[in-house]
Amino acid sequence: MNADMELKTRVQDLVKEVLSTLALPLQPVVEEQDDCLRIRLDGDGGEVLLEKRAAALDALQHVMNSVFRHELPERHRVVVDYRDFRLSQDEELRQTAQVLANRAKQTGELQELGPLNAYARRIVHLAIAEDPDVDSESIGDALLKTVIISAKGND
Repeated sequence: MNADMELKTRVQDLVKEVLSTLALPLQPVVEEQDDCLRIRLDGDGGEVLLEKRAAALDALQHVMNSVFRHELPERHRVVVDYRDFRLSQDEELRQTAQVLANRAKQTGELQELGPLNAYARRIVHLAIAEDPDVDSESIGDALLKTVIISAKGND
């Protein structure tokens, strides 16, 4: 078994164990993508993961990243999703970042987005990096930080 398959199997096994402990009847499907190892939780009965702004889903994702971060390729993360919640949230964040980037370019004023966790900040920074006329930086000293978006030359 190659190293990638072994890692995917170990990730899947740990998620299964956590789901079993939580008595959630879900099946993890691990898919390797360009920038992440995506764990899709299939099945019904996992709505508790999406309560309180998906706090439990975030916690599971945080645990998986903590356990496997040293084994993932550089700049890769583990992303855990249930019922495409993350996909829709990520797209909404990207669109918000683009709107704020355009506003920063038009007005020259700094735009703030947050507070955001590390995963959400990464989505915003990647979206901003696609536009050569704006910059982004995270400020704050806690787990939840604010992303500042600015037009280049207006720092």
